Amino acid sequence: MSAGEHVVYVLECVDGTFYTGYTTDLQRRVAEHDAGDGAKYTRGRTPVELRYHERYDSRSQAMSREYEIKQLSRGAKERLVGLE
Repeated sequence: MSAGEHVVYVLECVDGTFYTGYTTDLQRRVAEHDAGDGAKYTRGRTPVELRYHERYDSRSQAMSREYEIKQLSRGAKERLVGLE
């Protein structure tokens, strides 16, 4: 990933729930979640699997999209990540 890239991602946790986040280093962040060092939500729900991501040029665009995805229903998230 090049400098200045902002990524919104969706993980599927071992319990089947989704977690949406933001990062500038996708591989590192997914590894942190998988190791139990990521967000509090994912700590007890490992292993996690990266299901979806989008790249943006600005942090504000990415953060806005992260918020939009977090507001989606479970069914809409399943469609987004291609599970439905």
